Amino acid sequence: MKMKKLLLALLLALTVATFFLIEKKQVKSDTYETRAVYFSYIEFQNYIQGKTEEESKENIKEVLDNIKKINFNRIIVHVRPFSDSIYISKYYPTSKYILNDKDVYPNYDVLEYFINEAHKRNIKFDAWINPYRISNLKNETENSVYKKYSSRGNAKITENGMYLNPASEEVQTLIVNGIKEIVINYDVDGIHFDDYFYPDKKIDLKSYEEYIKDNPNINLNDFRLNNVKTLIKKVYKSIKEIKPKVEFGIAPEGNIDNCYDNSYLDVKEILEKSEYVDYIMPQIYYGFNNQVRPFKDTVNDWKSLIKNEKIKLIPALSFYKVGTSDKYAGSGVNEWLENDNIISKEIEYLKNNKKYNGFSLFSYNYIFNDKYKNDKSNLELESINNILKVNP
Repeated sequence: MKMKKLLLALLLALTVATFFLIEKKQVKSDTYETRAVYFSYIEFQNYIQGKTEEESKENIKEVLDNIKKINFNRIIVHVRPFSDSIYISKYYPTSKYILNDKDVYPNYDVLEYFINEAHKRNIKFDAWINPYRISNLKNETENSVYKKYSSRGNAKITENGMYLNPASEEVQTLIVNGIKEIVINYDVDGIHFDDYFYPDKKIDLKSYEEYIKDNPNINLNDFRLNNVKTLIKKVYKSIKEIKPKVEFGIAPEGNIDNCYDNSYLDVKEILEKSEYVDYIMPQIYYGFNNQVRPFKDTVNDWKSLIKNEKIKLIPALSFYKVGTSDKYAGSGVNEWLENDNIISKEIEYLKNNKKYNGFSLFSYNYIFNDKYKNDKSNLELESINNILKVNP
């Protein structure tokens, strides 16, 4: 009888221990740390455009292998930089940055291949979209999106290039339909917008004139803030209706005042509620000694805006500044020239912050491409690796 009781006690202890081990493992999985790298249309020019099918596929695999080697787990890929598409789309023309050595679309689905190879390596894939931009130039008027939407005044040539009108409901429908197309047809882990929200101060003036005929009490600033919020809300809703686990995030510029005054992005409301984004990736491209926007203060300002605790804070960091002068940093102009561990210190600071879900680096070329790197790039990367090893 005593032996039986002893065996039962041991079995109970083993069960409890197993339970806590499982619980511990589950808790650890919930503390996923995003370590992302941006892969822009510039990188497409380097690794995909003008290549044979075999070359482009090998380059994609090498890109992902390089990211995996430094223990990063997410890639943010430019699938629509200029109202175009790296896949065959019903709504957008094929991106020139994806054309092969014969100047035609490759004999394989570039987006599908990129996603599949990323997932083989346990790397998440976010589809990065510039919602309104058609071109940085003013003369690409043969673009099919421009031709279709300019005829109704919803695509215009501005001082900064060619853009869709953010005040147009027709434009918002186009953008939402393009995102639905991606989420339905591809196994993406996220949809990502960057900071191209409002192109200039004139593009929507006619739309505003029409709007205030029936809504005389709204001023121009609020009209624009509402246009951007409306699009973001529509995008979030459409994604969740199709695949609830696909995340939606935006990467506004780090200067919060500019978000309101220039991009017309109401970050306060977006970060208070649950109907806009899953994560915020502010471009905190500042050093610690930046005279206007020191890194620590800027991070804390963004953190204070997040009232919805489900929204993840994942700052974007400026690896492209490593080993260069920062002409907009005031007295901190030489900080990136004089140090080779600023990014690693920023990551360390973030890790010690209670509101931390990871970081991203801009961009792939500056980390891995010798044409873009300098003598401090490898030293900075080594410092980053040391931080990540100490704090997995």
